Amino acid sequence: MPRFEPFRGLRYDTSHSTDLSRVSSPPYDVFNEATREEYAQKDAHNIVRIDYPLERDGAERYDLAARQLREWLEGRILIVDERPAFYIYRMTFTDETLTTRSTVGVLGALEVVDVGAGAVLPHEQTTPKAKTDRLDLTRATRVNLSPVWCLSLSSGLSTLLQEPATEVGRCVDEQGVLHVVERVEDPRRQAAINECVSQQPVLIADGHHRYAISRIYRDETVGTTSARGADMTLTYVAELVEEQLSIAAIHRLYSEVSFCDLSASLAEYFTLTDTGEVNASTLLDMRHKGALCLVDQHGHGTFLTPIAGKFTGVRDLDSARLEHALRITPHSVAYQHGVDDVLTALRSDRCAAAVLIRPVNIDQIRHVADSGELMPPKSTFFTPKLRTGLIMRPLDA
Repeated sequence: MPRFEPFRGLRYDTSHSTDLSRVSSPPYDVFNEATREEYAQKDAHNIVRIDYPLERDGAERYDLAARQLREWLEGRILIVDERPAFYIYRMTFTDETLTTRSTVGVLGALEVVDVGAGAVLPHEQTTPKAKTDRLDLTRATRVNLSPVWCLSLSSGLSTLLQEPATEVGRCVDEQGVLHVVERVEDPRRQAAINECVSQQPVLIADGHHRYAISRIYRDETVGTTSARGADMTLTYVAELVEEQLSIAAIHRLYSEVSFCDLSASLAEYFTLTDTGEVNASTLLDMRHKGALCLVDQHGHGTFLTPIAGKFTGVRDLDSARLEHALRITPHSVAYQHGVDDVLTALRSDRCAAAVLIRPVNIDQIRHVADSGELMPPKSTFFTPKLRTGLIMRPLDA
């Protein structure tokens, strides 16, 4: 079972009234370089100046990030807590049904284990992605700047985290999500959290690549002075229960195939029904009808209702059904969350068509954990996103 331990958190010194909404950011992989500049201009100490090195700075960009980190530590912009702690992370937000919700998880140091070890499980196949950026940044800074997101199969974790602890930071992000971080230093409470998480395997929900980077870094530093702290990585753990998760779909954008050919291929496996103009409410209609939705470049939609018997032996996932239906149709696929962003991509001619899919549910995720199967790539999009910069983990501390 996985080791999950307290650590000495690296964070902004809020004793100087630091506005954490101005110095924190979303995860580096959900925005582009232009947006990075917007965050950098918010504050001279925004975390993107370390977490998102600019390609225009060439090979030196990681050394520049590390130098910036050292300067902020020397100037006490950033501080390292004196004692190891777990950090409770609470989020309050409004979901797509306009319901106000609160979730809670805990930040700790999770053991880095080999593939197939069983303690830390992947939940979906990953797409090819350059690993050198995060690896080079870790080498230069020796800090876990943003966490892997894992789901605990142990019951009772949410209850253990309900009681408030010492607040060390809060902010409201651009989507109106309230993020609150609390430090747990009580040894008895730390022991209870440790025991609960370590009873069962954890399932990686978001951050497969970050975890893979941690494994590479651990292996390359074995027997060196850099090995300290490399056998663990910063991880947010939440209980795998409905009330602690908000899961959105990652929709499909299709190119290198005509809309007519794509529609014809899908018609062999789905009943096609006119949707009309697509908007955010289309997602609710899809849930009620048990359908996917094909969208053309004009934003016009067609419901795709699976035909009985056409998906025998195929997993009960929209992403798996699409892969099966299009397995012999030449095409290229990209991934996009958010209906508005999908429609923007269609209008900009980035793709010939899109298919909106429904989010997976808790039962489907738990089945993956129990069976050892993997979902197709980009099957889940967990929201809200954790804020980078609220709590980080220095490997040397």
